[in-house]
Amino acid sequence: MTKFFLLLLSFAALISCSSLQSYNKHPKTEFRGVWIATVVNIDWPKNGLDEIEKQKKDYLEILDFYQNLNFNAVIVQIRTAGDSFYRSEYAPWSRFLTGKEGKAPKENFDVLGWMINEAHSRGMEFHAWLNPYRATFDLKTEVLSPTHDFNLHPEWMVKYGKKYYYNPGLPEVQEKMVSIMKEVVADYDIDAIHFDDYFYPYKIKDKVFQDSSCYEFYKRPKQSIADWRRSNIDSLVKKTYRTIKKEKPWVQFGISPFGVWKNKSTDPKGSDTKAGQTTYEDLYADPLLWMKKGWVDYLIPQVYWSMDLPVASHSKIVDWWAQNKSNSNLYIGNGAYKIRNNSDHAWQKKKELPNQLKLARNTQQMSGNAFFSAKSLMKNNSDVVKYIKRKYYKKAALTPISSLTKNTFNEVKVQVSKHSEEKIEFTVNSPQKLRYAIIYDSGKKTKLTYPTTKLLNKTFIDDSSIFSISKSEFKGKKHIAITFINYYGRESKPTVLKIKND
Repeated sequence: MTKFFLLLLSFAALISCSSLQSYNKHPKTEFRGVWIATVVNIDWPKNGLDEIEKQKKDYLEILDFYQNLNFNAVIVQIRTAGDSFYRSEYAPWSRFLTGKEGKAPKENFDVLGWMINEAHSRGMEFHAWLNPYRATFDLKTEVLSPTHDFNLHPEWMVKYGKKYYYNPGLPEVQEKMVSIMKEVVADYDIDAIHFDDYFYPYKIKDKVFQDSSCYEFYKRPKQSIADWRRSNIDSLVKKTYRTIKKEKPWVQFGISPFGVWKNKSTDPKGSDTKAGQTTYEDLYADPLLWMKKGWVDYLIPQVYWSMDLPVASHSKIVDWWAQNKSNSNLYIGNGAYKIRNNSDHAWQKKKELPNQLKLARNTQQMSGNAFFSAKSLMKNNSDVVKYIKRKYYKKAALTPISSLTKNTFNEVKVQVSKHSEEKIEFTVNSPQKLRYAIIYDSGKKTKLTYPTTKLLNKTFIDDSSIFSISKSEFKGKKHIAITFINYYGRESKPTVLKIKND
């Protein structure tokens, strides 16, 4: 009996420890992202005809809202449909930014550079979101710039439904897309290139994507059109990843595929869902292969359904992705836009979205979440926002490191170099580029690591070896621990410094 009782206690302890390990109230690293959609001015700018100062104000309102919620990344759409939100050799200025396609912002204002700096200054990563294959948003081609690819390369275009698309099967199209990604990475201080779920377009009943002649010309022997299409997408993903890493190896590459890879009804390896379309069979995208091959740093499957929706349960799909994760980081995309705005009554509940965050945090293979889209929580549903802040995002979190990065962090030397009435100045010496300085509350002794509950400040560092922090941030502390985040997202060993707060 005694032996049995001891075994029972051991088992209970094991279960208890497992439970504690599976849920961390204040994780040190967790991706907390939000998509800022610019196509047809969904989130920003509110109108392409707005003055630039109004657009700046609206963008900062988004950043400040999500900074207050302790988010650490924004995913901003900078290419919507063959256009750009930055000066590009390969695409005209977007009409969603300036009101007229091809028209530059006043005084040649560098919109993208400014947006990136404002995100970084708030401790947030900037993921540049580009839609590769959508060429137009509608059939109103008369509004397109003479330099739009629809006019320069009509042979690249495929009309499907009420839009035009680039033909992914053409080598020239792939080459163009890779050049676009290279340009953004080379010219801007972004943290990631991001693709969404639009590869081959979602299927429309009784419509055929007219690429059969291209297929016949480029296919391999005995290759089906479905496999050929997937190979085209695979090729772009692989080339984009390699181009990014060659240009700036610290810049990540992430993709947000449609949430259902395959239904179990068509493949035993698929999820227990009844999705009308799937990413593998209908969009011709194979994110499982991209993870396996190490072509992406992260995936954010768009699991925009409620927890227990019969045809596509959020909880079942999250579990499926967890079981099929390999190599890359894995986050979950949440449909915040559905809160109290959907026929599925589950979204009427205050805790629907928070319960999805809880599920992701309790799932070992998941490392965070991203919300679509930015405006969803800003004007309505304040009760949901308050609950999320109090229950899940009360403390800040650092962004996860790409599991594919090989970078190591050498020692960083830092010292207090100057005191004033208002701020403390630090001098830093590092053999590699630094992105942020992290200040923790500490005692006299240095620890190996500090939890985010001790975090006092996260400061963006430019190329200078000197930076300063307001004394108000130290809250009367006598000792602080300071670490640094490099461009790869790694945190250095802490250094404890004594400071004066008189």
